[in-house]
Amino acid sequence: MKTQAPTSSGYFADALATAEEVDETSEGDLWFLPGPIDDEPDDLPPGPRAEPREIKVIDDWRSAEAASAARLARVAGRLGALDDRLRRGPKGWRHRLALLEAADLSWFVGDRIGADRVALWISLRLSGVHDDTGALAGVGWAVRRLAGGPGPEGDLSAFLDRRDPENMGPDAELFADRADNWIDLMAQAVDLHPITRACMGFHLWSLAGLGHQGDQIEKAVTAARIAAGDGKGAVFAALAMGGAGGLRAGGPPVSRLARWLDGMDTACLTAMRHLDDIEAWTERAKAAMTPLSGRTPPALRAVLTEWPLISAPMAEALTGASRAAVQRNLAWMEKQGLIREMTGQGRYRMWRAAI
Repeated sequence: MKTQAPTSSGYFADALATAEEVDETSEGDLWFLPGPIDDEPDDLPPGPRAEPREIKVIDDWRSAEAASAARLARVAGRLGALDDRLRRGPKGWRHRLALLEAADLSWFVGDRIGADRVALWISLRLSGVHDDTGALAGVGWAVRRLAGGPGPEGDLSAFLDRRDPENMGPDAELFADRADNWIDLMAQAVDLHPITRACMGFHLWSLAGLGHQGDQIEKAVTAARIAAGDGKGAVFAALAMGGAGGLRAGGPPVSRLARWLDGMDTACLTAMRHLDDIEAWTERAKAAMTPLSGRTPPALRAVLTEWPLISAPMAEALTGASRAAVQRNLAWMEKQGLIREMTGQGRYRMWRAAI
């Protein structure tokens, strides 16, 4: 018999021990657990291949995709429209949506970090006395990964910024190996639509041993990038805008995929409506600011398009203008009804476009 290279089910097999402790009433939700490995025929070529249980898992998702074909086509169409809109729009739109999506994901996982706090952290590395800097760093990572750069399927460890420590014991399991196992399983489902593959990968994340304290945002961001496929404008699929119902677990693949598609449909519509609003505001602000001279007004308008909320120090850093010029233009824009101050305070003020 020819020797087979290690397959992606090596780690998954360990889940069987846990499965024995689960009550029989929950067996219907254990569709993802691997079964025993059958004897292999002698004529197989060497190299990785899908194990029987993995084939069953992927087949279950194939069936789920077939059952939701019409809904999948509708959601894929909405994502395609969003991709086209972002390709034709200013670069700042993608960053704006990435920041809003990351903030909504933080609410889904319980960190509840608003867009204003995310903006201050990303632009100036400022945090409040009671802010969790670890959670802020996690949301900042999400914004960077959602805004662009290499996707997760080339090098998942690099995408997640997670590396194995150098002083690991000889028997310790490497994170890189677990990441490769997950990538191998995803590669075996390459015939599925990217949206379906993203949903499958999201729900198999913990089983692959990739979970840790911040894995909810990590796996959602990873799935969002995979779902976008080869999109050039929308490099991520919105999952959490307008609610994150599609990210909730429970049920067989057909139920999970249906819930996923409903959540994506809502999120894509929310993103498109937000772009409608900011595009209309940009045209209105451009017309109103025509009498103003200098480079600060258009630069400030571009910053307000890219960021959902800004402070005077943020605007100063992002535009390169003086503090006096920034404050003078912000005051003028507020008087004209183009922007709205959100804090009601005399200090540490934040403004947003009046859309």
